[in-house]
Amino acid sequence: MTAPTTAAAIVALCRAGFEPECVRDLEALADAGQASTTTALIVPGVVAVPLRAAPNLGQITAALAHRPPVFAREISVGTGPHALGTRDRIAPIVAAARSLDAVAGSLWLEYPDTNDGKQLSSMCRRLEPLLTDALRAAHGLAPEPTLRRPRLHVVFTDKGSAFVASSMPAWNSAWPMGIAHLKMPRDVPSRSTLKLAEAFAVFLGEDEQLRLLRPGLRAVDLGAAPGGWTWQLAHRGLRVTAVDNGPLKGEVGDDPLVTHVREDGLKWRPKRSVDWLVCDIVEQPIRIAELVARWIADGAARRAIFNLKLPMKKRYDEVERCRARIMDVTRRAGVDADLRIRHLYHDREEVTGYLARAN
Repeated sequence: MTAPTTAAAIVALCRAGFEPECVRDLEALADAGQASTTTALIVPGVVAVPLRAAPNLGQITAALAHRPPVFAREISVGTGPHALGTRDRIAPIVAAARSLDAVAGSLWLEYPDTNDGKQLSSMCRRLEPLLTDALRAAHGLAPEPTLRRPRLHVVFTDKGSAFVASSMPAWNSAWPMGIAHLKMPRDVPSRSTLKLAEAFAVFLGEDEQLRLLRPGLRAVDLGAAPGGWTWQLAHRGLRVTAVDNGPLKGEVGDDPLVTHVREDGLKWRPKRSVDWLVCDIVEQPIRIAELVARWIADGAARRAIFNLKLPMKKRYDEVERCRARIMDVTRRAGVDADLRIRHLYHDREEVTGYLARAN
């Protein structure tokens, strides 16, 4: 780790162990002349990249739109790490927030998603109402939460230091720290159902979910057993063909909306086009990328959500390899495709992709 400073920086949160990949995400900002990733400050779950000059929010927004982050859960721009001491943490945070020269629309107190970081949660809960009042008194926080203004992030790396930064809504997660706290439904065959639920929330807006996941649409789940993803689709009223030689567990196996086909998900194809393909097969990521791309390119499915199980080394390079292959297959077929890939909270050594035919 480099020596702590209070320089201007891009601050990103990620899953612990994926800091090198998070740094690669931020290279998009380095390419835009905004930051230097060669001097990144790294602690487990947090990456801070020094800014070369005063931040240009327009350039940052454009860079993130051009190369959306895969592994960074949250991205904000500010200063730090600030030494807070132990007696009065509020005053230095308010001073740092006021130096950002913007009235924030909301306040999020965050910390690394690690065992050590979670020990800061009770401190953050105590500080939040006190800091909210202090910021509003100093005219650094709007009287009521609003999405029209930047979001203020206080990212603690330990009890005595924090980054104070702001972000625009288009950059970030709908959840503090990028952690989707989803309730595990009852009688679901596996916890993997939460991965698909999070993917729908991340890749689709609320209106899109109502429109694109409405009852009566048809879906295929490749590698369906034991049925967590199939349950998520059928629960929304979609008719699901669950393709797997293994058994479906629990009530999903008897659901009238579910047809279980005992075949190899890597080879099976539907007789007619479906609205959704989902795939959580444990296989080489490039093979899954090729499979999903051909379903979309050939018109077998209109939209797809899929997992890519990553190798232990060169994870970022493997994601880029799969991205390039998917885009090559769809372009060769003359299909204008929308491809997005994210390392979701419920992912582990994998990333989740969304691929759709345009229009």
